[in-house]
Amino acid sequence: MIWKGFASDNYAGVHPDILKAINDANKGHSKAYGGDSYTQEAIALFKKHFGSDVDVYFVCNGTAANVLGLSTLIQPYQGVICAESAHINADECGAPEKYIGCKLQTVPTKDGKLTIENIQAFLMLRGDQHKVQPKMISIAQSTELATVYTPEEIKKITDFAHAHDLLVHMDGSRLSNAAARLNANLAALTKDVGIDVLSFGGTKDGMMLGDAVIFFNKELSKDFQYIRKQSMQLVSKMRFISAQFIALLTDNLWLKNAKHANAMAQLLAAEIQKIPQIKISKEVQSNAVFAYIDPKLIPILQEKYYFYVWDEATSEVRWMTSWDTTQEDIQDFVAFIKQTLKLESTPK
Repeated sequence: MIWKGFASDNYAGVHPDILKAINDANKGHSKAYGGDSYTQEAIALFKKHFGSDVDVYFVCNGTAANVLGLSTLIQPYQGVICAESAHINADECGAPEKYIGCKLQTVPTKDGKLTIENIQAFLMLRGDQHKVQPKMISIAQSTELATVYTPEEIKKITDFAHAHDLLVHMDGSRLSNAAARLNANLAALTKDVGIDVLSFGGTKDGMMLGDAVIFFNKELSKDFQYIRKQSMQLVSKMRFISAQFIALLTDNLWLKNAKHANAMAQLLAAEIQKIPQIKISKEVQSNAVFAYIDPKLIPILQEKYYFYVWDEATSEVRWMTSWDTTQEDIQDFVAFIKQTLKLESTPK
């Protein structure tokens, strides 16, 4: 039986074009550790999107990309300013603190997005030898709350950061979804607006595994090859990650997948809004729908369509769509919700 849920775009399978690329790369021998032609082609494609003067490195997953990208630019006595809901704070099991030794300086937000006002307060700590010294800002695009920064919002943050000797990291695990939402190219949301280092995700957009760490200033990345090796992220058979990126970045597959996932979230939200017992809790800007729902319904719905409870206190749930979500999946899920509501409201 083919099972689909709405828990995460990580639950989705691998896009057929990417599976084919892996299989095509599985012929003969290639140099190890990135010395192969696939890796050079993938890097060239990234440079086509982001500019020829960037440095690109491949790692296994998003946590590695985030932690290693940050670790290259920060000392243990320094801090990373981020939203409280940021993946590096909420969902990486303390990896930044353990492997960098730094402190995450978190900010509570309503929409997952940082503002200049959020950041300014930490600058008052500078120069006090008893305090963690702020050095980096990390923003997610799109955020954990599925909101999207406009280029203007990012530029405002990076201009402020650079004026105050701060660097800016972007967790771009869903950068493709943000670009699709804004109808923008990848550089317009990163290099062109002052991002210093980017974690570019592929897993949530149809890949099997693999992320890229992209530095927009080569001076910042001069030691990264050693940091990657020491951190156990130098993949020996790198061609199989690189081949996936070649497929993803060719013919705008990254954008097609992201546009589809976003469209399915919009469709789901439109159908849910027709159900008076359920309230959409956040604006749908990428590929997630947040909603308030009767807590009694959650375990019943999860038996057939698994998803996560985002906030137990308010009974807020998150439904995520992916590159392989279909209109039929949405219709079947909504029909099941209506059926469950009808059964629950029937006198026993």
